[in-house]
Amino acid sequence: MLINRRQALKTAAVASFATCCGCKSAPMTGRRQLIVIPENEEISLGVQAFQETMADETPSSNQHFVKMVNQVGHRIAAVSGRTDYQWEFRTIASETQNAFCLPGGKVAIYEGILPVCQNEAGLAVVMAHEVAHAFARHGGERMSQRAAINFGQQITGAITKTKVPKQSDLLLRAYGVVTELGSLKYNRVQESEADHIGIMLMSKAGYDPGEAPEFWRRFASIKSADYTPEFLSTHPADERRATDLEKLIPQAAEIYAQAPQKFGRGGAIKI
Repeated sequence: MLINRRQALKTAAVASFATCCGCKSAPMTGRRQLIVIPENEEISLGVQAFQETMADETPSSNQHFVKMVNQVGHRIAAVSGRTDYQWEFRTIASETQNAFCLPGGKVAIYEGILPVCQNEAGLAVVMAHEVAHAFARHGGERMSQRAAINFGQQITGAITKTKVPKQSDLLLRAYGVVTELGSLKYNRVQESEADHIGIMLMSKAGYDPGEAPEFWRRFASIKSADYTPEFLSTHPADERRATDLEKLIPQAAEIYAQAPQKFGRGGAIKI
C-alpha cells in the first residue's frame, strides 16, 4: 500500500513539475536548451558545492602552478562577459588528471593535468572548455532531465521520510566532479558545444587556438587498454574531436586576430 502511495505521489509531482519547463539558448551556438532550474539557484548551489569540495582537497603549494592557473583563468574570465560571476581559480595538489568549473565561475585545476597542458595555451584549452560547460549551463541542462524525477522524490521523501540526495550533490554529479558517485556525463552535443565555446573564449583571451586540437591529441594518447584518465571519463577525446576543432580554427583565428593582447602559446609549464 505504501509503495502504491509513493508511486502515486511521484506521478502527481512529476506531472505538476513538468508544466514549469523553460527554454533557453546556449551562448555562441544558439542551440535550444530545456533548463528548468533558475540560474540564480544554480549559481547558489555552485558556490555551496565548491566550498564543500574545496574543504576536502589540498591546495597546491607550487606557486608556479598557482600563478599560471590564476593568470590564465582571469584572462578567460575577462572576456566571458559574465561580470556577475564571483570568479575563483583554485589549484589542487593531486596527481588526478582532471578539472572542473561550477556555476558562478568556480574553477578548479588538478596538478596532474598540467604536464599534458605543457604551456599556457594548453591550460587555456582545459580552463575554457570547463568554463564553457558552466557558461552554457550544461550541468543545469543535465539536472533538468532528471528534475521531474528528483522533484517527485523530494515530495515523496518529505511525506514518507525517505532520504533523497542533496541538491548540491546532484549539481556536483551533473558537472562531473564526483564521478565515483555516478556523474551525469555530458553527451556528445554538449561536449562539442563546450569545445566550440571554449576555443572561441581562449582565442578572445589572446591564446593561439591552434593549441586546442593538439592538446586533445596529447590527452587522447595517454589512454591505454588498462588506464583511462579521469578527465576522459567524462570528456571523451578522440581524433574526430581534434578534427572538429581544426574546422573551427579559421573562425577562432578571426577572434584571435582581434584580441587586444596576444599571448600565443604563452609560457611553458615547469614541471
